[in-house]
Amino acid sequence: MIEGAGPVRDEDAFDVEAVRAWLAAVGVRLVGDVDVRQFKGGASNLTYSLRAGDADLILRRPPSGRKARGAHDMGREFRIQSALAEPFGLVPEMVALCTDETVIGSEFYVMERIEGLIPRRDLPPGVELDEAGVRRLCTNALDVLVALHRVDTAIPEIAALGKGTGYVRRQVDGWSARFRNAHTDDIGPDRDAQGERVMAWLAAEQPPDVANCLIHNDFRFDNLVLDRDDPTRVIGVLDWEMATLGDPLMDLGGTLAYWINDDDDAFFREFRRQPTNLPGMLSRAEVVGYYTEAMGLPVTPEQWRFYEVYGLFRLAVIAQQIYYRYFHRQTTNEAFAIFGPAAEYLVHRCDSLT
Repeated sequence: MIEGAGPVRDEDAFDVEAVRAWLAAVGVRLVGDVDVRQFKGGASNLTYSLRAGDADLILRRPPSGRKARGAHDMGREFRIQSALAEPFGLVPEMVALCTDETVIGSEFYVMERIEGLIPRRDLPPGVELDEAGVRRLCTNALDVLVALHRVDTAIPEIAALGKGTGYVRRQVDGWSARFRNAHTDDIGPDRDAQGERVMAWLAAEQPPDVANCLIHNDFRFDNLVLDRDDPTRVIGVLDWEMATLGDPLMDLGGTLAYWINDDDDAFFREFRRQPTNLPGMLSRAEVVGYYTEAMGLPVTPEQWRFYEVYGLFRLAVIAQQIYYRYFHRQTTNEAFAIFGPAAEYLVHRCDSLT
């Protein structure tokens, strides 16, 4: 059994034999029965474990239902990880990309599974770290983010991700448009007004780009794989769906939107999904200080406020987009019902910071 993976939801099932045949055609044989499991996440792209004989594979595919234009690009995700095998290294080994949607109804790709531990809401069962170990895990993870942001952007496959200067502006405009497009009928006028105030503030306060580097855009502990023998050491980074060339402080702002400490309010603590509450974990302010010193990008608390609000607003939009699918019954997963109240809370939190 793989921690975090369970039975495949009916709405997310696919033709396993069709995948077996496709893999055989690209030189990978699955011998015997294929044990298919679905990882519990899957609020965006869906992730499955495929195990048969000696094969230990991961399959990634888009969700069903309405998709934003340009989102869930399997080929892009596959190519980014392939390009990072040498300069970064902490990525799974890619097996093959399927662009033939007739196989399972969408594009998908298959990669090798990195054997290790994935911290989710809490550390994996059996993993116990003292305060010094937790701090070491935290700083090791931040060192990985720094290493990613220092990857040579002249590598052709990486350079192809770039759209030139103006990343901050594009993100503010893009997430504002996505927020409006994910509107549901249960949003009241007060929340509408809060959202418009936040978007206006972000548009008015946006700084110029501080740098242009490869960013992950979803760098969280539950997208990291840890060494079983040393759970403070990161051996893999997963989920490259939103990776691109952009501003590193925007990437850090997105990371810290998920960084929930024990002194946060009760509702925020309720949707903590990584162990940032552990004794020894850096606070959000300490993370900013550690990262900006390592990168040589000094930022004042007042300057950081923009990136904090941006990260929280971006998370609010992601939550609202997921809730949009649930509200319109494009998914029957009841776990997505909470994303509506979560989006409402995050917009309010943004509004209180502006």
